[in-house]
Formats: sequence, C-alpha cells, structure tokens
Amino acid sequence: MINSFQAGDVLQLTMSINLRIEKVSRIYDVGGRKLTALHDVSLAATPGQVVALRGRSGSGKTTLLNCIGGLDRPSNGRIWLDQEEITGMSERRLVQLRRRRIGFVFQSHALLPTYSARENVDLMLRLVNMPRRERLARAAETLQLVGLGKWLDHRPFELSGGQQQRVAIARAIATHPAIILADEPTGELDSATGRQILQLFRQIADEQGATILIATHDPTVDAFADEVVQLVDGRIHL
Repeated sequence: MINSFQAGDVLQLTMSINLRIEKVSRIYDVGGRKLTALHDVSLAATPGQVVALRGRSGSGKTTLLNCIGGLDRPSNGRIWLDQEEITGMSERRLVQLRRRRIGFVFQSHALLPTYSARENVDLMLRLVNMPRRERLARAAETLQLVGLGKWLDHRPFELSGGQQQRVAIARAIATHPAIILADEPTGELDSATGRQILQLFRQIADEQGATILIATHDPTVDAFADEVVQLVDGRIHL
C-alpha cells in the first residue's frame, strides 16, 4: 500500500498506481474571505485497495472526493487516474469519465424513488449506451452480487436503509469502474448494517480490483481498509 507519492518512485511502482494526487489544494472565496478546504494533499493508491479518509466534519474529506471525481476542481495541484491527468480535462470529458471509470456512493443513497432497484442500476448503464439485453443482465448480476437478487423489482421505499445502500453500491459498480468514491456510506445505518456495507466494499475491492476511497468519521472502517488517512483541517495528519 502507498499512502503518499514521491516523485522519485521507481517506474514499476508508478505504473501500478491507478490514482495519484499530487499537492492538491482547494481554496474557496466565501464573502471575500479565503477558505482553504484542502492544503497540499498528496496520495496514491493501487487497484484493489480500500483507503479510508478519516476526519471530523469540515476536515476536507468530501472536498477531496469531489476533486477526485471531477465534481470540483482543485485550486492547485494535479490528479491522475490510470496515468491520465484529469485536473485539466474539459467538462464534457469529465462527464464521460464519471460515467465509465468512477463510481459514486452517497450517504443519502440518491436513488430515484419511483424506480425499482433494477431500474436504478439500469439507468447508469443507459448512460454508457449499453445494449438493453446486456443492461438487464448486468443490473441483475450486480444486484445479486450485493445480496439483493430477490429484491430486483422493489422500490426504495420497500427496502431498508441497508438495502438501499446496497442498491447504490450496485449502481456504482455496474460499469466496472476503476475508482469507487463513497462519502459517509454508513452514516445513516446502524452499526451492524454499517459493518455489512464495509464488508461488501472489501469484497468488491478484492474480487473486482476496484480502488475504493471511503470518506467517514466511523472508526469501524479501519478494520476493512488497507490504509487509513487522517485529515485535519484540510491536511493529511501523519
């Protein structure tokens, strides 16, 4: 596991890295005042690793995930995904990247309430223009993987909070992304269900080789992560 990037790392090590963040800062202008949400953050991760971003509210966890996912742009620094720098990409290219190479899991699940579990997953596959027969098979496959094979046609209000989060995870992995970004995925769950979700992330990383970054203040994540990175006031606390 690599938890920081050094410019002198050997080429073989660099080529194994599929996420690299180099001296990323994010500064906001709030009412004429400068607010630094991230300050010179550097990280690296390789396929199949689970990285926990721990810290209190306001520590910069979500801002970092947003920068990695192309939902926000760093004020300074650079980010690479699979050796391709994303910090200078056009918005159109970032949209394509988010649809195919990055999966998102949110605390609030962000499911469409009138859609079934299968339809919520299928929607993501439509965005990448997958043929209908393949979409249906892939949606069923991912829901089976997360333990919801019997709930394909249930809508969110018919599912528990943990089941809804599993649908969100199935949607996130449907396109076989290289990176999965999870923002407080256990925040609204009881401790037992939260552990099940973290076990599921561990399984996905091990079996599918996805790099998973989990932003959380929940210490339970430590047992499932390859690396725990502590953020304090926008800085990595070593």
